[in-house]
Amino acid sequence: MTLNIYELGHYYRHLRDLGLVVSCIAGPAALQKKIGYISFDSNDVRENTLFICKGAHFSPEYLCSALRNGAVAYISEKEYELPADICDTPRLIVSDIRAVIAEVASVFYNDVWQKLHMIGITGTKGKSSTAFFVKYIIDEYMRSSGGRESAIVSGVTNYDGVSNEESHLTTPESFQLYRHIYNAVSSGISYLTMEISSQGLKYDRVRGITYDIGCFLNIGNDHISSVEHSCFEDYLGSKLKLFSQSRTICINRNSDSLDRIIEAAHSAQQNSCLSEGYVPDIVTFGTDPCSDYMAYDIRNRLSDEGCISFHVRSSDFDDLFEISVHGLFNVENALAAITITHRLGIPLKSIKTGLKKACISGRMELFTSRKRGFSVIVDYAHNQMSFETLFRSVKKEFPGRNITIVFGCPGGKAQQRRQELGAIAGRYADKVYLTEDDAGEESVTDICREIADHVRSYGCPFEIIEDRGEAIRRALSSADRNTVVLIAGKGRETRQKRGLAYITTPSDVDYVQELLNFEY
Repeated sequence: MTLNIYELGHYYRHLRDLGLVVSCIAGPAALQKKIGYISFDSNDVRENTLFICKGAHFSPEYLCSALRNGAVAYISEKEYELPADICDTPRLIVSDIRAVIAEVASVFYNDVWQKLHMIGITGTKGKSSTAFFVKYIIDEYMRSSGGRESAIVSGVTNYDGVSNEESHLTTPESFQLYRHIYNAVSSGISYLTMEISSQGLKYDRVRGITYDIGCFLNIGNDHISSVEHSCFEDYLGSKLKLFSQSRTICINRNSDSLDRIIEAAHSAQQNSCLSEGYVPDIVTFGTDPCSDYMAYDIRNRLSDEGCISFHVRSSDFDDLFEISVHGLFNVENALAAITITHRLGIPLKSIKTGLKKACISGRMELFTSRKRGFSVIVDYAHNQMSFETLFRSVKKEFPGRNITIVFGCPGGKAQQRRQELGAIAGRYADKVYLTEDDAGEESVTDICREIADHVRSYGCPFEIIEDRGEAIRRALSSADRNTVVLIAGKGRETRQKRGLAYITTPSDVDYVQELLNFEY
């Protein structure tokens, strides 16, 4: 697919009409320059690049480097004093760089999202699992109809028909997101499913995109910090922004703050009718009998038949569904996927087959020690809601077993998790190993000590082992056949944030498989 190449003046007029331009320092000739590339990374600049200045750690040195490497203009929230040879560079000074990034990306990529069926999923927990359930269902449908495998943008992996890579952010910055969308369309893909984080909504990474389906899974107390959301109200309000960008709104009736969520959905209906020319549908799912898609008769048959089964009743069907992944809580995620794909018009046969085939990387992955008989579960659980759900599910599926857990907390954000996760682990676990989990610029030991204060208050024994691989090894070495070892937080991620850099490391699954193969 060929993109239209626009002049700098086109971008200026677009941003001006949106009220985002504070000043334009560019003459008529400069405004006629063709923009062949856009970047906010000074190491990713080519001829005729429009450079965008953003980020808490942005330095004028990055701008100088970009301009000397081929950038012909820049966009910024402020003026920069530049050396004489580049001080006359054309520039647009804007009021909201986040909104500008999304708008510029949309223009550069010609609103390419309009050529796809877009599915957006938000919530405190379950986004990745639901997204992969949806992908498996759509892919099953595509196989039966001769179409291409669907695209996914998630906290686990990004696949767009061109690239298949481990993700760095749950919701990428606008340019990366639009590149994934462009690649998908260029590859002949028809559907893209993506997770949408509260940060992605708050900071306009998905600004301007309309979703065929926008799904709200749940809400818990998470991401409250000086660098994320100042309070729960800001967190919830950010997630609710999805409704104003959705043609169909799917809501979990089992969610906390349901009245607020429903109210926001109805408000989006009214406002969309006035501004967008359509009225979004609102559909609900859950175990509540008032749900449009209601799950009932949930049965754990993993031990004998290798699946969890449940029935779903809607106005169009009442049928049996099965999933092969562990965790009874995944029924809720599967139900969300059923609701989404049925509203997209996908046949029940494809929905049922896709669900049964679904395997979610780094989510409730179960391993068993051949030599000593203990079980290991690798899961991405990393916040209060997912921790509570993980422990309760394990206690139901493995009654009477001792539980050992290995986990840590990130540095520089979501500081309340240290108290919340420490208290939950102390209450449910029999042994806790605290370790590294994207500590960033903070000390791993200091973070672990904060968590330990809350583990200790429940009388639960713990150890602090900075090296994550060693912590996992110690947990497995002390396990017996009456033990379930939980490795939480990282799943199949192969990076650790240390300082400002991401360092390649083995994933939790890599550590577990190697240890079980050779030692346990």
